[in-house]
Amino acid sequence: MELGPKQAAVMSKEEGIDQQPSRPTWSRQIEFTLAGIGCAVGLGNVWRFPYLCYRSGGGAFLVPYLLMLVVLGIPLLYMELSVGQYTRRGPVHALATVCPLLKGVGMASVAISFIMCTYYNIVITWALYYLFNSFQSPLPWQSCNNTWNTPNCTDHATNSSYSSTASQEFFKYRMLGQTSGVEETGTLRWELFLILILAWILIYLCIFKGVKSTGKVVYFTALFPYVILIALLINNVQLPGASDGINFFIVPEWDKLRSVEVWVNAAAQIFNSIGIGFGSLLAMSSYNSFNNNILKDTLFISITNSLTSILAGFVIFSAFGYMSHLQGIPVSQLAVDGPGLVFIVYPQAFASMPVSQLWAFLFFFMLLCLGLDSEFAMVEVMVTSLLDEFYQHLIRIFKRKELFVLAVCFVALLLGIPCVMQVGIYVFQLMDHYTAIVSIMFLAFFEILAICWSYGVKRLSSNVKEMTGKKPNIFFRLCWLIVDPVLITVILIFSIIQFKPARYGDYVFPPWAQGVGWVIALASIIWIPLGAIHTLWVLPGSLMKKLKLSIKPYALNDTKGGAGEPSVPVISSSIKLPEKSQIETHF
Repeated sequence: MELGPKQAAVMSKEEGIDQQPSRPTWSRQIEFTLAGIGCAVGLGNVWRFPYLCYRSGGGAFLVPYLLMLVVLGIPLLYMELSVGQYTRRGPVHALATVCPLLKGVGMASVAISFIMCTYYNIVITWALYYLFNSFQSPLPWQSCNNTWNTPNCTDHATNSSYSSTASQEFFKYRMLGQTSGVEETGTLRWELFLILILAWILIYLCIFKGVKSTGKVVYFTALFPYVILIALLINNVQLPGASDGINFFIVPEWDKLRSVEVWVNAAAQIFNSIGIGFGSLLAMSSYNSFNNNILKDTLFISITNSLTSILAGFVIFSAFGYMSHLQGIPVSQLAVDGPGLVFIVYPQAFASMPVSQLWAFLFFFMLLCLGLDSEFAMVEVMVTSLLDEFYQHLIRIFKRKELFVLAVCFVALLLGIPCVMQVGIYVFQLMDHYTAIVSIMFLAFFEILAICWSYGVKRLSSNVKEMTGKKPNIFFRLCWLIVDPVLITVILIFSIIQFKPARYGDYVFPPWAQGVGWVIALASIIWIPLGAIHTLWVLPGSLMKKLKLSIKPYALNDTKGGAGEPSVPVISSSIKLPEKSQIETHF
């Protein structure tokens, strides 16, 4: 592996002081690419993208979506991968390197990833629950002849507010045992709790050996969902009414493009789907070889992610067409909502398909694969960051790296318990609203501020040239300098102006629950000002000198010996990388 001059200086300095070898890399570059695809392609591609298309005029949504992919998604992913690969650090150290004042953005990325992994695994739990129930004949959500069904249950969908479908009642009463609101906690759903434990065991077995295990697992979890999606598409297009659903998906309602909300939703979907700001892809790219072709990986990951969303759209909307045919109502009048899209509407479609058990099993197994590799990335960000910073202390306590990973998974399991109680769906919705919607926009804004404006496009372009021999073209430089900062600022402003309190269906959370939601949001955002305060505290000199140094890259390298810009991009001479023989480094 070749290193640039600054990288060579880093390794030389570290090996001279700590007798540490250089940072290990992915055994094959394709493993990083697949892991990146697995991280970006997740459950949001299957439910959030089709839902936004449905709500935003079908094909009309594809216009702003693809535009935002080109001007926002691809350039920002290129930016994150470049910073990770050049600094060879996870999000915490990388952001502290490029802009010491905003090093808290890296810590916030770690915090938001950990918060998300605690409730994201609940979706994997639900997928496993449905997977296990797919072996029954008939499917348990097929009819109203079950102990959990109410007198208002109907075998066929209806728009009446006084009745509910067999599929809705299975989700609400059989699996969730849902209470009337967040005020009523109910009891622990033991079946879900045991499946949650199983889900965390699966996660642990896939990541406890770091790159050695994760790099091999992604060959399956990243690729197999495409086999199932294509099989489902071939099956669905043959169903009666499928063409009506597909027409709704691809034929635009141009009037919808006049709504600013549609454009903001398109940008937000690109942002959340690719995972900008979560720190996962930045952490993974830090284990690339120094001269890896970043642009190739950027294009492959981002374009594959969007093509997957469009493929999933064809699969879902062909099923919508079939549902509208069965119910005798237009596609536009189907009851479609977030999680309900994959756990209510789609299972209801399976119930009427030939060989329904097979298709149900394949669909929920696909959800499991999509969820697992996204979950890998979120857990790994926390594990990697803690090991990078506190390796010696953690090994002294846990003795083995595998036991520390187990401890992280166990803590996340405990934090997920409220989501498998009868009140769980409300807890899940509250956490998702204030984490995936509120927090990530603030993180994204400050990350772009730190990298594009404080560190600077000129420095970033030079770093890319040092690694690949070529500067980014004028398009990327313009996006980094002007287009993306302006776009993310507009998105942030509209997110604040159009902010709506969390709700689940017709249920609006009470004020105290909204307060808890803001505490959840602050659990990640708070690290940004705290990081800034700490940087100003440790830098030498007067307040004005501290402020000047705080926006200077590499200023935290050595606060004892003066804080000019040194020639090596390390955070501190006291930071030690663990030996490769001691730890199979994560990502």
